[in-house]
Amino acid sequence: MPKVDDATKKLHDEINDLIQKFKDDQKAKADCTLQEKCGDMGDIPKIRLGPKKILKGHINKVNSVHFAGDSRHCVTGSLDGKLIIWDTWTANKVQIIPLRSAWVMTVAFSPSGNFVACGGMDNQCTVYDVNNRDASGVAKMTRELLGYEGFLSSCRFLDDSHLITGSGDMKICHWDLEKGVKTMDFNGHAGDIAGLSLSADMNTYVTGSVDKTAKLWDVREETHKQMFFGHEMDVNSVCYHPSGFGFASASEDQTARLYDFRSDQQIALYEPPQKNTGFTSCALSTSGRYLLCSGIEGNIHAFDTMKVVHNGIMQGHENRITCISLSPNGMCLASTSWDQHVRLWL
Repeated sequence: MPKVDDATKKLHDEINDLIQKFKDDQKAKADCTLQEKCGDMGDIPKIRLGPKKILKGHINKVNSVHFAGDSRHCVTGSLDGKLIIWDTWTANKVQIIPLRSAWVMTVAFSPSGNFVACGGMDNQCTVYDVNNRDASGVAKMTRELLGYEGFLSSCRFLDDSHLITGSGDMKICHWDLEKGVKTMDFNGHAGDIAGLSLSADMNTYVTGSVDKTAKLWDVREETHKQMFFGHEMDVNSVCYHPSGFGFASASEDQTARLYDFRSDQQIALYEPPQKNTGFTSCALSTSGRYLLCSGIEGNIHAFDTMKVVHNGIMQGHENRITCISLSPNGMCLASTSWDQHVRLWL
């Protein structure tokens, strides 16, 4: 690593001192903790989701999964260079889409189910129309979104015509898919953007980054509304709370956290019983009471968000879990792994 000069070190120390001052100020204003306030609440049942189906079809590490708005279909992306659209009710493949680059890192299904998007180490985002086929019978490519200087780490549809992406060049981009042009292009973080989650009304979104922070954004603006500190390593995943008043995050530092927009700070910290796993992805139940976090050791950990306790472990994968996605109706959880399998938990 290059040697840090004295001026840069001084700036780093000044920033860290300011962050600590913010944390101390927030802590001084907090009259109680979430755990204390919810201590007399009834316990929730142990997580009952079980591995009901294994979706087999990929022949390499599966890196990402995302559900369509119908809660039935999901899309997965793998290093075998394929996107597969699945019918989760029957466990059948609906479509297989071959990619130009095998290094896919993120996938997204439009809420309508009409389009899928993907991207990764090819430094671009590609959009396919699943209802139209080309001459070879494969879903027709409608857009190749270029102009990134880093890998594509996350993408989400606002609707069939608009898409938001986060990438390794620290940028957030908004795209008009009908015109194929960027409507916004700005630096979002001081490090690679790793995760992105949209609010239910599609008006705001949250991002997580390797700069150890998470930020709240308005889809109409290029300046973040709030910034959240706490994690000590990369923030790999963020998930909007169904109430719209906060979000959860999962990190390499072996913790997950819950942040509240109104108090502008972290309100809960979740740790596995044995601190032997970094978290790669997270999801919240439709009630917001269960927090699910996937680990690099191959298990999914469940937490009671209100009482801030570990609720159970879901076991089944044989290698690192890369991504989890909960269906919009809250009935099914899909997980992807380096073991080349996609599992459905019901």
